[in-house]
Amino acid sequence: MKLTNRSFSAAILSVAAITAAAGAHAQSNYALYSPGASYAGLNLGSSNYSLGSGIGPFASDDTDTVYNIYTGTFFTPNFGFELGYTNFGKIQRAGGNTKAEGINLSLVGRAPITQSFNIFGKLGTTYGRTDVSALPGSRITSGKENGFGVSYGIGAEYSFNPQLSAVLQYDEHKLKFAGDGRDRVNATTVGLRYRF
Repeated sequence: MKLTNRSFSAAILSVAAITAAAGAHAQSNYALYSPGASYAGLNLGSSNYSLGSGIGPFASDDTDTVYNIYTGTFFTPNFGFELGYTNFGKIQRAGGNTKAEGINLSLVGRAPITQSFNIFGKLGTTYGRTDVSALPGSRITSGKENGFGVSYGIGAEYSFNPQLSAVLQYDEHKLKFAGDGRDRVNATTVGLRYRF
């Protein structure tokens, strides 16, 4: 838990420092995200469930394909909101399956590095839904859970033109699982973003 808190604090401080420094960079990049500018995107990648596998001779894995569909808008050149849906996929665990999905709302901060390249950070909350099935004797509790948890992430964006860009990002979500506290599920993704 201490390591997680340190990582979370480091991410917040990094986003704050990056955003504060943004004013020193090229004004031409700001036009991509002027106040009122909106965007939509689709990301694909790999999820990682930070969960125990129980006991017994059961097959277990912790990764699957993840996809994220999202849209956002900026109220200043550096800050905006983003709303999205993420499906974290399904893993085999304790003789059954574990799956998760969530709807996320985040504050986004961005900083231009060059005219075409910027970095960004996200901090928000995810309303997650999880479903766990496990065989008796595995010491894994079966059941469904839902609720809000903290989420945060960092990423980079390269703009091909004023409308289209590629993104690479890493996000962490705290989700509630049956018989357990909130556990981390992260996603490393790449995708395309369209501005309108």
